[in-house]
Amino acid sequence: MGFGRRLWHRDACMRVPLLLAMAFGLSCAPRHAPHSPPPVAAPPVVPAKTPAPAPRALAVKAPRALAVKEVTPIALASPCPPEMALVRGRVCVDRWEASLVRVQADGTAVAWTPHEHPSRGMVVRAVAAKDGVPQAYIDGDLAAAACARSGKRLCTSDEWLTTCRGPADTTYPYGPSRKEGACNGDGRKGHPVSEATRRYGLDPDRLWHENMQFPKINQMPDTVERSGHHSSCTNAYGAFDMVGNLHEWIDDPDGTFRGGYYMDTRINGEGCTYATKAHGTDYRDYSTGFRCCRDPEAID
Repeated sequence: MGFGRRLWHRDACMRVPLLLAMAFGLSCAPRHAPHSPPPVAAPPVVPAKTPAPAPRALAVKAPRALAVKEVTPIALASPCPPEMALVRGRVCVDRWEASLVRVQADGTAVAWTPHEHPSRGMVVRAVAAKDGVPQAYIDGDLAAAACARSGKRLCTSDEWLTTCRGPADTTYPYGPSRKEGACNGDGRKGHPVSEATRRYGLDPDRLWHENMQFPKINQMPDTVERSGHHSSCTNAYGAFDMVGNLHEWIDDPDGTFRGGYYMDTRINGEGCTYATKAHGTDYRDYSTGFRCCRDPEAID
């Protein structure tokens, strides 16, 4: 196409309406229009996912506490009082050496000193308790009466010896051989009566007579200990101080006390075999004490 025709074509396209141009076979598009790349389709819009609702927490009910009914423990019946030990199922024996209480006219009991013999006509009865100061200065007759007023009695020689030797039947409560310091015996330096005579200005001529009743003897150091103080001086029966501390009267009409005391547990026999038979039941001094026994009660 010549230059003049091209101009005409361009002018016609500018001035002739579109329908006329089409009737004369005219194309108003440029002959050599540049090739444009096809439009790139936009990626489809993916609607955002609505997050799934969080699972609802299950309401877990706390377990109901079980209603536990309080049960009162049943005390097992015992054939012996609490202060006594059952020995071989045959006898109840005081666990501790006895003390005295004074019984007044109205029947009430008040404490009595363990360092003096009760005066004539005074009514006393026996009590046994851990940490009590055991009664000294007591004769066998008064000891028997004090036990009786508590519904008890003095132990027979066999009952006393069986309890002292324990289930293992040994010379000492704790075993076959002596253990220094296990019981309150043989550990004191110097005789207490001699020391009291010098310390308190007593008549030396009455050293082994009235001076042996002096109340302050057992209040000096290294003499009588409280009941149960020597925790090793026992056995499986649970009776304490049957060797040492104080001699203990037993039921013997001829007069016998056993076990030795804090100055001596050897002269008249070793340990549980110790027995003094040189005095009647009316004898007493700073070294004599006692404990009680009784028969067990029948349990249905």
